[in-house]
Parts: sequence; C-alpha cells; structure tokens
Amino acid sequence: MLVGVPKEIKNHEYRVGMTPSSVQEMVANGHSVVVQKNAGAGIGASDADYKSSGASIIDDAADIFAKADMIVKVKEPQPAECAMLREGQILYTYLHLAPNPEQTKALIASGAACIAYETVTAPQGGLPLLAPMSKVAGRLAIQAGAHHLEQPQGGLGKLVGGVPGVAPAKITIIGGGVVGTHAAHIAVGMGADVWVLDRNPNVLESHWEQFGRSTNAIYSTAAALEEHVLSADIVVGGVLIPGAEAPKLVTREMIKAMQKGSVVVDVAIDQGGCFETSKATTHAEPTYIVDDVVHYCVANMPGAVPRTSTYALNNVTLPHAINIANKGYKQALLDDEHLRNGLNVISGKVTEKAVAEDLGYDYVPALDALA
Repeated sequence: MLVGVPKEIKNHEYRVGMTPSSVQEMVANGHSVVVQKNAGAGIGASDADYKSSGASIIDDAADIFAKADMIVKVKEPQPAECAMLREGQILYTYLHLAPNPEQTKALIASGAACIAYETVTAPQGGLPLLAPMSKVAGRLAIQAGAHHLEQPQGGLGKLVGGVPGVAPAKITIIGGGVVGTHAAHIAVGMGADVWVLDRNPNVLESHWEQFGRSTNAIYSTAAALEEHVLSADIVVGGVLIPGAEAPKLVTREMIKAMQKGSVVVDVAIDQGGCFETSKATTHAEPTYIVDDVVHYCVANMPGAVPRTSTYALNNVTLPHAINIANKGYKQALLDDEHLRNGLNVISGKVTEKAVAEDLGYDYVPALDALA
C-alpha cells in the first residue's frame, strides 16, 4: 500500500501524522510512504530523516492525495484537503464530525473511507487513540489558564499557587476523565485549590484514591456545578460523549455571573465545547472575552507542543495504520470491532451513530456499509 503523509495546514498545527520511526516500521512491513516536504519540521524531523527511514519526499500535497491509498494525518481535513479525497481512499486522522456539518458533508461527497482516531475503542474500554492528546490537553489547560489569569492577558491578576499568607486560585475541573485527571495533576502541582466535578461515582472514587485531600471530588449536580463555576478563578471543561457534540453545561447566565477576569478553558471545543459562550479559536488568537471572562478555546491545543504530542500519538495510531495497510481497510475493519468503531464515513454513508443523530443523517452500521 502507498501511504501518504501531508503537512498539516490548520492554523499553528505543527504535529505530523507519522514520525520517521513510524515510517520505518511501515516500510519494514512492505509498504511505501510519501511525505510532504517539511511535514516534520515542527517536531524537529527533517526531510533527510524521513528519507533515511525509507520515505519519498513530495513537494505538493495534491500529489500525495492523488497517489496515496491511505492518507495519515493528525487534524481533521480542511476544505481544500476534503476536495482532494477520492472514492475508496482511506483517511486516517482525527475528525470530530458532530460539530462540523460542512466537513461531514464534504467527506460524504468524497466517497472515502474515513476512520476517526477519536472513536476507535479498546477491549478494556476507553478511547485509546484519543487518550494521549487528552492527557496533553488536560495538562496544557492548566498552563493556559494560569497564564491568562495574569492581568496583562486580561485575567484578574492572581497567582495560581498563591504565596504564604495569600490564598491560591480556585480551579474547577468539569469532567474527571482523562482530561480532568491530567489537569488535576498539574493544578495540584501548582498548588491550586482544586475541585473536580463528575457524575460517575467510580471516577470520583478514583480521584479520591489518586489525589486524596489534594483535590475535592464532587458529584456534579446542577447546583454544585453552578456553585463551583461561579466561585472559580479558572474553569476547565473536559466533558466528552464519544462521537457526539459536547453538552453545554455552563450557560451564558453562569458566565455572566462569574467574577471579572476569571478564565475558562474549553478542552471540549473540538466537539463543539461545553460552555454556551464557547467558539473555536487558534493558537494565533487563543482567547476572547465574554462578560469580562477570558475564554481560551483553542481547537488543537496539543499542536502547541508537537514534539511531545506527535510521538505520543504515533505510539497508539501506528499499530492500526500498519494493520490497515497489511490487510486493506475492509478486512482490517471486519477483523477488529474496535478499529471498526473508528469508521465514521464510508462510500457516502455515515457509520457513527452519534454523528448521524447530531447532524440528521441516516445511520448505517459499519458492518452493513462494509458489506
């Protein structure tokens, strides 16, 4: 199989779909890889590094899309990339379709087989191809929140950890999953007053076992959510419904009632965001202000630390990529129900139920679409 790795074109996106070592593994399995010129610059991987790993370097993304059987990316394809996809081609990347009807429409029209990292599952449960980036984003959320809490950034001018004699900042984390756990790690390390809200008793128990009295794990009722959002200096939104648009848990009225200069960080923005006032931003212009509350809603947060993110991502995406290349996508999907859960669109059909329900398409089970 010919595998293509184009350079990412989303604003300030420095990750790359395959590292040189991943290319080497793919080539060792008997496949060919073409990489766009300078695609790995953001992770410190030169074209020479890719060549020494067995890849060919191509200048133009259009040539890669035209030649490759499988396109391996990181972020969702931009409109120009969607237009280059073709019938029967494999797209293997993050998609986040539920809040993006235009991208969904374009992928349906392409006829390609579109496998989304974020809905691939594992035998033991969870979303293993999403988890590494959720870990990175959770940790970055606290860094971003702390930075934008500074007064020159529009924040109220409070040091997250405080100092002796002065109280630390209160950080409320909505959702105690992968994002929430890793956000809590950093928040605790910085000395913040940390509150984690979740509706799953097992998650709350896990937080208690992991952090003890370093955090406060609270069952998330409407009353508790309002109380701890309104009293927070930083609020991190880390809720997730796999494949579906994120629920709007924090209302516009709650934002309006927050203290002036507080900060909200919406890690769920890839799936539409969990704050009613959220809108996607970029690393070029990461924040905006609504009712005197600073909003950080960057849709590709891990792109800011591409060396960490790319290698962490390749650790989990590469085995499936090799499996797809070795067997062909149809057989690979038929053989592995967990990879099959990643199939969102194929031959003009929507095979992810949450996406179909959110965007009003007919849902076609993956096995039926493959047949």
